[in-house]
Amino acid sequence: MANITYGALINAASQVVPVGESYGINAAGTDLIVTSPEYGVAAYSSGTFAAPPLYSRDMLMIPGVGSVAVSSIADRCSLRGYSARGSLFGACTALLGPKELLYTESLTHFAPLVRNYRPTATCTPGTLCRRKNALTVLSLTMLCMGIVSFQWFFWGYSLAFSPTGGPFLGDLHFFVLRNVAEQPVPQANNKVPQIVYMIYQNMFAALVPAVFIGAAAERGRVLPACIFFFCWSTVVYCPVAHWIWAPEGWAFKLGVLDYAGGGPIEICSGVTGLVYSIFLGKRRGFGTPLLAFKPHNVSYVIQGTIFLWVGWLGFNGGSTFAANFKAAFAIVNTNLAASFGGLAWMLIDYRLERKWSVVGFCTGAICGLVAITPAAGYVGPAASIFIGVIAASISNLLTTLKGIFNFDDAMDIYACHGVAGIVGLVFTGVFAEPSYTGNDGYSTASGWIKHNYIQVGYQLGYICAVWGYTFVVCFALMFLINLIPGCKFRVDENQEIVGTDDAELGEWAYDYVVKRRDIEAPDELRDYYSQSMVQRPLAEIARVSGNSSSLDTAIPPASETTTSNALEKSAPAGKTEEVRD
Repeated sequence: MANITYGALINAASQVVPVGESYGINAAGTDLIVTSPEYGVAAYSSGTFAAPPLYSRDMLMIPGVGSVAVSSIADRCSLRGYSARGSLFGACTALLGPKELLYTESLTHFAPLVRNYRPTATCTPGTLCRRKNALTVLSLTMLCMGIVSFQWFFWGYSLAFSPTGGPFLGDLHFFVLRNVAEQPVPQANNKVPQIVYMIYQNMFAALVPAVFIGAAAERGRVLPACIFFFCWSTVVYCPVAHWIWAPEGWAFKLGVLDYAGGGPIEICSGVTGLVYSIFLGKRRGFGTPLLAFKPHNVSYVIQGTIFLWVGWLGFNGGSTFAANFKAAFAIVNTNLAASFGGLAWMLIDYRLERKWSVVGFCTGAICGLVAITPAAGYVGPAASIFIGVIAASISNLLTTLKGIFNFDDAMDIYACHGVAGIVGLVFTGVFAEPSYTGNDGYSTASGWIKHNYIQVGYQLGYICAVWGYTFVVCFALMFLINLIPGCKFRVDENQEIVGTDDAELGEWAYDYVVKRRDIEAPDELRDYYSQSMVQRPLAEIARVSGNSSSLDTAIPPASETTTSNALEKSAPAGKTEEVRD
């Protein structure tokens, strides 16, 4: 007879679970351990098994040990090989059985896919703005990963997912990740360890600021944005995530359907982007042809969208916390919504401009992905197509809101994330079906089409609560941070003209632009260009800028006797575009 120990992240208090008369399972270790009178104690690391151990119903063949009778646990555990951390294991326990192993493994695989969202959050806003501001946006989308990860470790995860919190906010039960490894996650039917769930949710929390910070493009400063990331994650994201994802949250108890974050991720990011753009004010030249520029690198927009598409499959597929049919439907729905959303946006743009816009397709695909986020695991494929098309169409039409209401959302964060997230949540309440919502054994409410009419009311109430709370708290938070000396959110006029890359970072995303300017400049201007533009007085900057169609052309205006032809001779073809961007 033998005792079989299989390592697992299970509560250490459950040390021994009797199985039959002579067997016991210790679930607190880290490796497979076999103890028997015949062979003594043998421990095996995760790399021992290059292939599943040979087994039958009654015997388990362990390398170096031999046959171990396992008939009394064979009825409780299906002894098969499972892939985990790159190795195959051939034993399981009553506490961490095949499903638990598979759920844990699937979530650890989905988390890096969510991490793949980061390149898109970096590439898309950074390449949609002008060259002189690109690196600032790129750097902010990366800085938020480090800042929010620290906040998540410090108290963010505890505030969002503490099991002893109230209906509106968690407590410090998991402060600095205490007790995290010892408890299973109730949201995943107690089949996933807290530590795995924590890192998966960390990916979600860190990507939201990377989305909304696009609203600060071309006039936002770095330091106050970094302070805002930490504070925002604490007072906005954590409470809203607790509402819908913690079993104690009021929206969770009410029965609101939000599969993967239509509230805490999409509406919160969209509304925060709206507040950020309103608080910063409009860019120089807003409402004029001066800001009618094209993205400076469309190929990066496409590349970023490809990364996003793949990452979002993990984003939504992993939110089931298992590799099952519900995850499969979520992935299928996500792909369909993105595909049809991109086509819908591109067709609308073609109707207006008679051009096939690649950027339009990418933007529509993002809207489809956003809209399907709250619905992916609750609706069927046909409904996901409808949601993607409607969300992309409405978001496309509402991009004109910033002109009507006179606010400057540089990257259309609110239209693409806030509005599409609202559309997705509403139609989740309409199209949710029991055949999809409960096919993982975890039953949830159905929607309007199944005569559960109150569900749409729950969804609308949740939308209003998230929207209003985020707007008010974000505005108050920005107002308070802006009062701190040295923490003004907006750059001054000098810095906006020369670009935030030079003003805030002293680096450029494309150094060849600066080098080309210096090389191609007339001899008499090279010393002038070698100076730091930020250090020049505003009057000098204004003189250099002139009244041309560029906001910051570095060619001084010609004298009264100088003709435009003379100016063209001093600036080779194509130079004006390079300098202004």
